[in-house]
Amino acid sequence: MTPKTFDFTSFQPSHIKGAHRLSMSEQWPHRPEDWRLLASLSSGVVMLDGQTVVATALVSDFGPVATAGMILVDSRHRGRGFGRHVIDAAMAELPSRNDREWRLIATEDGLPLYRKMGFAEYGHVSQHQGIVMPENQDIPLPEPADVTRLDDIAAVDQAGTGMDRRPLLQEIFRQGQVFVNHRSGRVTGYAALRPFGFGEVLGPVIAASEADAKALIEPILASARGRFVRLDVPAEGALPAWLTRQGLPRVGGGLCMRKGAAPPTDERLASHALAAQALG
Repeated sequence: MTPKTFDFTSFQPSHIKGAHRLSMSEQWPHRPEDWRLLASLSSGVVMLDGQTVVATALVSDFGPVATAGMILVDSRHRGRGFGRHVIDAAMAELPSRNDREWRLIATEDGLPLYRKMGFAEYGHVSQHQGIVMPENQDIPLPEPADVTRLDDIAAVDQAGTGMDRRPLLQEIFRQGQVFVNHRSGRVTGYAALRPFGFGEVLGPVIAASEADAKALIEPILASARGRFVRLDVPAEGALPAWLTRQGLPRVGGGLCMRKGAAPPTDERLASHALAAQALG
C-alpha cells in the first residue's frame, strides 16, 4: 500500500519542474523542454511528498504499441514498492486493448521488476554520445523532408516499428530536421535530428539495412561536426563500433523488453536508432 503521507496523481505540466529535478538527481540529460515534449505525447503519474515529486512514470500510446519510460523513484524512497506502483498506475492510464504490445528499455536494476510484470527481453540498446568527429566530412546530406512528407514517413515508421507515431513525427518536424532515402520517388527510410539533452539526438532512424542506416547517419554526423550528438542504436550490429570511430563512444545502454503480442511489421525495414528510450 502507498503510505498515506504520499499523494498519487496524474502527471500534469505543473509537475515538470519537479520531475526535471528528479531526473537531474539521477544525472539524466533531459531538459525541461524534453520533459515537456514527453508529457505532450504521454500520459503518466507522479507520486508527491507534499509538493515534492518523488516518483514518475510516463506511457505513450502509439496505437498497436505503447511505450513506458521516465520511470524514476527518488533514491531516498526506494525499496518500498513505489516503482511498481507508478508503473502499474501509468499503464492503467491508457484504454485497455487486448492486442496492445508494451515496450520499454530497462536498466539492470529494473530488470527483476519488469520480469515479474511479464516483460521479456528481446535485445539490447547501446547509447553513444559525444562531440562528433566524423571520419568523412564532405558528404552531401540526404534529401531533407518537410511536413508534406509526413504521411509517407509515418507509413515507413509504422512498417519498421509497428507503432503509429504520427504525433511524435509532427513534433520532430516542428523542432528538428528529417532526412529521407527514396527510390523512384518513394520514401524507403528516414532519419531525424532534433535538440535534446546536452545537444542533439539523432533518431529515429528507420531503414532497410544497416548499410542504408549508415548512409543516412553518416552525412548528418558530418554536418554536425563539433556538436554534441547522441544515438541509441541496437547493440547487436556494427553500428556501435562505427559510431565510436565517429567520436561517439558508448556511454551506457539498456535491455529492450516487451509484453504482449507484437504487431505485424515489414521485415524489409527495421529501427536502427531510437527517437528516445522512452519513445521507442
